[in-house]
Formats: sequence, C-alpha cells, structure tokens
Amino acid sequence: MTTVTPPDRDRTATRLLRSSAEHSYDPEVEIDWEAPFVPGKYFVPPHRSSLYGTPLWERMTEEQRITLTRHEVASIAGLGVWFETILMQLLIREYFKQDPTAPHAQYALTEIGDECRHSVMFGRMIARLGTPLYQPTGVNQWLGKWIAHTGVGPRMYAAILIAEEILDTLQREAMNDENVQPLVRMVSRIHVVEEARHVRYAREELARQIRSAGRGRLAFDKLVIGRAAYLTGTRLVDPRVYRAVGLDPEEGRRAARANPHFRETMRWAGARVVAFLTDLDLIGGPGTALWHASGLLPRTARS
Repeated sequence: MTTVTPPDRDRTATRLLRSSAEHSYDPEVEIDWEAPFVPGKYFVPPHRSSLYGTPLWERMTEEQRITLTRHEVASIAGLGVWFETILMQLLIREYFKQDPTAPHAQYALTEIGDECRHSVMFGRMIARLGTPLYQPTGVNQWLGKWIAHTGVGPRMYAAILIAEEILDTLQREAMNDENVQPLVRMVSRIHVVEEARHVRYAREELARQIRSAGRGRLAFDKLVIGRAAYLTGTRLVDPRVYRAVGLDPEEGRRAARANPHFRETMRWAGARVVAFLTDLDLIGGPGTALWHASGLLPRTARS
C-alpha cells in the first residue's frame, strides 16, 4: 500500500527536482584531488578551531595549529559521513512506502544520490588529509544504528537537520575564507549548494509531520532530538584529534569545552537550527538537559 502525498509536498519536490537537475556537481570532476596542499593555509578558519585563544593554542607552533585544524576538519567530515549514512537508510525506508511515480518519492531518491556522492567526497577528503577516521563509537554508534532502523516522523528529520545545518553554517564560512586550503573550500562549496535543497526538504517535511503527531509521541521525539543535539555538539570535534599535536585527548576536550571562543562557535553554528526547532516546540521536555549539555543553545536559553 502506498502513501497518499499532499499536493504541497509534491510542489516542493518538483521544484527541488528541477534544482537538482540544474545545480548538481560531480566531485570526481570538479575537485583536483591531486593538487598539493598550500603551505601556511589552515584546514578550518583558525578562529573556529576548538582550542583557538586558549593557553594550549598559544603554546603551539604555527605548524601544530595547522595540523590541529587538519584533524578537526577530518573529524567534522567523519561525523558528516556518519549522519549521511543514517539519513540514506531513513530515506530509503520512507521511499519504500511511497508511490514511485510521485515527485516527492522521486526527490527522496535524488537526495539519496546526492548523499552518496557527498559521502564519497568526504571519504576521499579524509583519505587525502591522511588522518584517522573520526566517527562516533560506543553508545553513540549504537544509538546511530538504532535511529537508522527505527527513526520516523519528527525525530527522524529533526535529528538529521541538526547535523546538516551546523555543518552547512561552518562550511559557508570556510568556502569563502582565503586562509583555508582550496581542497576544503571546494568540498565545502559543493556540499553547501546541494545541501540547501536537502535542508529545505527536511524543514518542510518536519513542519508537516509536527501537525499530525500526537503529544505523547512528540515527548519521546524531543528526548531523541536532544540526544542527537548532544552527540553533535560534543563530538563534532572528536577528542582523539588532540593526539595529533601531542595532547592528551581528555586535556584537549576539557580545554575546548571551557574555551569561550569555541563555545561561541558552537552557538553560532547551531543558531539557525535551534531557532527553527524552538519555533516548532521541539526543544524542551525530557531532552532539555541534553540540549544544555550540547553547547548549542544561545546564552539566553542556557540561563
């Protein structure tokens, strides 16, 4: 049995299908994967590094600072691949229930195609960076598998939006920063252009699903969404990156969590999605403590 698609859903999907046809990129062709890195350039804007402005940062050489950002961008990309893999599983399960002739269903497949290319692109960038693969482990890995197999409705779209919109904000700045390596800037530019469609699709779908969700279901969804925010906020920069510059991971994690510059970066990166989810009343209830611990809430919301 297929699901009946609302007309506004198909209108949005039709526009997004047209945009996909006109504005899609092949990273294999668009990116010069063999180009050497530019000496002296960072891999994320230095003021966005998790340790920027701390005593640890001041003690580092310029080479160590650049190395740290190299591992930080690898960590961000690794988390991006992880979330994209979950998203693709969620979308294919949703597609299975849809009418394959409907634009909405066809756009879901188109987005899966985009995400496949993005995951390959991020994977190639991590390989080119020569860093370890930084991805969630332990209970976070288990929770990722759980949501990939059970995620539906508001918690499905909101959890993915948190990661997508934070990554999008960081990449919009990086792609325009001439202090950042050309490879990272080009990867960011491709992802920003194509991810704009995905964010619009997820935002509109989330708003529709909120209207039909019951209060009991939304209370549980708020908890899952809060856990997704906590994971993203605390594992965007994996503590293991600090080993690359001779620091103990726990020492680096504590310094980053206490760093006012990085705390402001996290609030800035999460501002759009926090405002959107607040408007939908999806921040609160049993997930409130997790949101506070994530570091993504603005100061007024944390007081």
